Amino acid sequence: MENYVLFSWLIFFFATFVGLYYTRQAWLPPMVRMWTLRIYSRLPTSFTGDMEAGLTSDSFNLSQNIEDNDSRAGLDAASKREILKLMKSKKMNFDQARTQYLTNKMAKNGIGPDGRPLDPRAVFFS
Repeated sequence: MENYVLFSWLIFFFATFVGLYYTRQAWLPPMVRMWTLRIYSRLPTSFTGDMEAGLTSDSFNLSQNIEDNDSRAGLDAASKREILKLMKSKKMNFDQARTQYLTNKMAKNGIGPDGRPLDPRAVFFS
């Protein structure tokens, strides 16, 4: 009887392994994305750290904040995390990632890329 149970478990695990192996294109990419998102990376906590991380450009210059010894903690942590993620995953520069982040945030709040509400009941006066 014990050999029958052991043999049944062995066949079950073998069939599961084979099934997972042949369907790996379906379940492996989401698993990899899930694990890479959980890797801890410390966010900069000052304007100097933000500048060193690449969170600056000609149109969004942090050098004046650094020169004035601004005591604030730097940019918003949640926005900073999302912008850095966009910069790394889509290989964008800071301005492109910031624009994409703001466009995504506006779309979540029901605002179109042109700044107008997406609500069909909205009335506009020009």
